[in-house]
Amino acid sequence: MLSVTIQKRLPDFLLDVSFSTGQEIVVLFGPSGSGKTTILNCIAGLVHPDEGEIVLNGRTFYRQGQKPLPVQKRNVGYLFQEYALFPHMTVGQNIRYGLKTGNALHLEPLLSTVGIVHLLEKYPHQLSGGQKQRVALVRALATEPDLLLLDEPLSALDADTRRQCQDELLRLHDMWRIPFLLVTHDREEAERLGDTILLLENGNLVDGDKPKSHTTTSSS
Repeated sequence: MLSVTIQKRLPDFLLDVSFSTGQEIVVLFGPSGSGKTTILNCIAGLVHPDEGEIVLNGRTFYRQGQKPLPVQKRNVGYLFQEYALFPHMTVGQNIRYGLKTGNALHLEPLLSTVGIVHLLEKYPHQLSGGQKQRVALVRALATEPDLLLLDEPLSALDADTRRQCQDELLRLHDMWRIPFLLVTHDREEAERLGDTILLLENGNLVDGDKPKSHTTTSSS
């Protein structure tokens, strides 16, 4: 269970949100500049709220008046919009970065699910946008996080690749069964991926709904 209560003063408004989720996909949906990425960064520990509390599975990440839990102790996966792959490392090295020795048995089903086994010896500059997204997703899950944060990870992809990657996200969520918190400003994507959609405007949650059941299509 993830429980989030955040108040943080931003240049144009006060970010003031409160929500909780279990093992589901929660979509933060809204226009650019509404505070979505700041929420992810607060959960990850990259920035800290001014007030509030963030708790995951009974572990306190942040509570006003206490020292925040360091980023490296939160066990949170983060998939950035730019993917942030190391250019001097192969795909295999990127994925295994940060893994403890002998802790890679779970990688095979991940690699098979997203279809990148044949890319392990290639470098990021040799990959398409969709391939980079898949590598970054596997790397984020390779450390077996308790929570996965995704900041508009599909926004740079063409329509067909984007839909294939949406299908893969849904399949990986079914495998992993941890909370996924995904930021998007695409309504169709929000409805397709989200178990719950939280609409954010100027730092406030103004609506929330549960879209219809997920449907996936086979990837080509």
